[in-house]
This record gives sequence, C-alpha cells and structure tokens, in this order.
Amino acid sequence: MKIETLAIHAGNKTDEKTGAVVQPITLSTTFLRGHDGGYPGGYMYSRAENPNREALENVLAKLEGGADACAFSSGNAAGMSVFQAMEPGSHIICPDDMYHGLRNQLKLLFKGILTFDFIDFTHLENILNCFKKETKLIWAESPSNPAMKLCDIAGIAHLAREHDITFAVDNTFATPLCQQPLALGADLVMHSTTKFINGHSDVSGGALITKEKNELWEKIRTVQGFGGAVPAPFDCYLITRGIKTLPYRMRGHVQNATALANYLEKHPGVEAVYYPGLASHPQHELAKKQMISFGGMLSFLVKGGEEKAHALVNSLKIFTQATSLGGVESLIEHRYSVEGPDTQTPKNLLRVSVGLEHIDDLIADLEAAL
Repeated sequence: MKIETLAIHAGNKTDEKTGAVVQPITLSTTFLRGHDGGYPGGYMYSRAENPNREALENVLAKLEGGADACAFSSGNAAGMSVFQAMEPGSHIICPDDMYHGLRNQLKLLFKGILTFDFIDFTHLENILNCFKKETKLIWAESPSNPAMKLCDIAGIAHLAREHDITFAVDNTFATPLCQQPLALGADLVMHSTTKFINGHSDVSGGALITKEKNELWEKIRTVQGFGGAVPAPFDCYLITRGIKTLPYRMRGHVQNATALANYLEKHPGVEAVYYPGLASHPQHELAKKQMISFGGMLSFLVKGGEEKAHALVNSLKIFTQATSLGGVESLIEHRYSVEGPDTQTPKNLLRVSVGLEHIDDLIADLEAAL
C-alpha cells in the first residue's frame, strides 16, 4: 500500500463485537486471566502491552519501513531507551547541533556511564576520525535542530556497517513523509511523536523504529517494558488519529515552508535563512538526494542581533511564540534563550515551525513585524 493508505489503515482495527469502524480506546490497566493462568485475550498488563499502543507501533513501523516499533511517553524517553541499552563504557558519536534535551540527557544523566563526542556531522571524515574501539553508536539528526544541518545518512550508514556500529537517526524534523532513514541504511529511527506525527500540539510521545529485530532491539524492548515510560492508551489513540492526516498535512507544511523560506531570503531585514529546500543551503544537493521533500521547519537570522530577534517575535500576531513544533499552528522561538549556556545557536536565530495557515497571512504577519 502507498503511504497515505498505510497512515489511515495500519493503525486501526475494526472492533469485531460492535462493528465500530474506529478502534476503541482500551483504558483497562489489567486483563482477565484464563482458567489455566494464561491470557486468552493476548494482553496481561497495560505497561507491558495495550491494544492502542500496539496499533500505534504497527503504523509507525509500516510508515518507516521497519520491522518493529516501540512507543514511549516522550521523545526524550525514546532516545534515552537507546542510551540505556548501551553497555557501560560505550562510546557514542553525536552531532554538534542536536536537540538540547537529548544532548543534556547524555551530559547530565549518563556522565560516567557512557562516553560521547559532539562533532560536526557535515563531513564524513570527522565521524571516521572519531571512531574508537569502544564506539557502539552513531546518533544523527538530519535536518538538525535548530541549524537545519544535514548529514549524509547513506554515507554514515556505510561507515557504521564497516565498523559494526549501530546507527540511529532522529527523523523528527523530516518525518517518514520527507525522509526514510532505514531505506538509506540506518539501523534505528527515532521520533518525538509529539511533533508532526501527532500534529496537533496536544499529546507528548516518542517512538523508535528498527530495521530488524536483533539483540539490541530486544534490550530496547526490555527498557520499554521494565522502565515503564510508555504512552497512555488515550495518547496512543490521539497520535494514531493524527497519523491518518499526516501525509496531507506534511504537503501543506512543506508548501508553506518553501514559500516562507523564499520570502525571508529576499527580505533586507534577514541575514540568512536555513532551509534544505533553498538552493542557497550549503547541503541542498544532499537534501535533493536523500530527502523526499524538505520538511516544515526552517530557521533564520535576524539582522540587528538578539534585541531585534526578540522584538520581531514579540510583534507577530499569527505566529505563536512557543516551544515545540509540528502542529497545525505556526510557532516561532528564540532558541538561544532555551538551550542553555553551552549552546552554539546564534543569538539572533529564530526557529520556525511553519503551520497550515494561509501562506499570505503568514507572510503578511512577518512583513509587518520585520
């Protein structure tokens, strides 16, 4: 089936008893045992498994072309499960521009347990030069948050295979509609399903999808089950419902982001625009090679420094100044003030999650503010 059909049907199961077309929400935390002590319904306890989570995991695996998926209560919980599955002393290679929540997680929670380096992923030789005998994981993010840097996913996958290293890609910004890392050679894909996957800014969630069910995947499943950072049934239901419109929502996000990036690039009040779909993006050719489309996220630098950047976001009427991304509403945020003292994000950078409002209204709002 095509991805639009999978999005609608792979996460839904018609209720056999009532004939309900939409799968019901199963809120029960525990399930009836049979006379022999078994579980005739196939479920034991909601932390271990739940029909709504099972449906969500199925559609996520299908969308990314993977063998299996694990759903979590947040993107941070999903990423952390991979780190928890690593043996103590393992070395991880990470990009220098990555989501600050996962970066801080490594630096604060795994200090003394794992070792890690944050390097520039835009050149393959930088990654190769960082390899150690203890290196067990390459963690990539493409496009990156918030600088919109790309990495050569197929190239890194080749290096990882040659050195028997697991390769994971945070695909949150792109979504499976804009990029398919498993098809490019990655072993794991991570999503904050809070974002475009759910698409309505009303649920927190995360997910991992694996290319194959191997020993590492079994460890991740164990972390999910015993760690217990699983999404509630209602959260799974909402995310699965959001996925049904994901292919069509992403077309709107990409169309608006492309138009907005082109507008901003020509504006005299803008220093630079970072969007993979622009010919001016330093890795535009790589984007055309490995991305299906260029996503709904962009960043830009405001001329005049941090003060002008704050003045801009405070003058907007339609764009909402808020953290997060991927909802139907357009969000804008000054990332430097969020990310902490060690951030490399420029003080005049604004990150934009381009929503589904009419593009003329979005441009008019920015025009007035600029």
